[in-house]
Amino acid sequence: MTVLPPEQEREPIHLTEAQIDHIVDRAVNKVFDRIYAEVGKSVLKKMAWAVGLIATGLMLWLAGKGGLPK
Repeated sequence: MTVLPPEQEREPIHLTEAQIDHIVDRAVNKVFDRIYAEVGKSVLKKMAWAVGLIATGLMLWLAGKGGLPK
């Protein structure tokens, strides 16, 4: 982003309602894409923890029952 000195003030940009709506739609889509990506990462981490805990519990249970080879 370029910051202009005060002596080089820009003229206001006039946008139509359709242009503003398009900009808003794109911004909303980008926000939701980022939210979905973060939620997906969180879900995958939780699933990995669950699989690890289940596997560890299964191994401990099998070891207690004598079901694991020595």
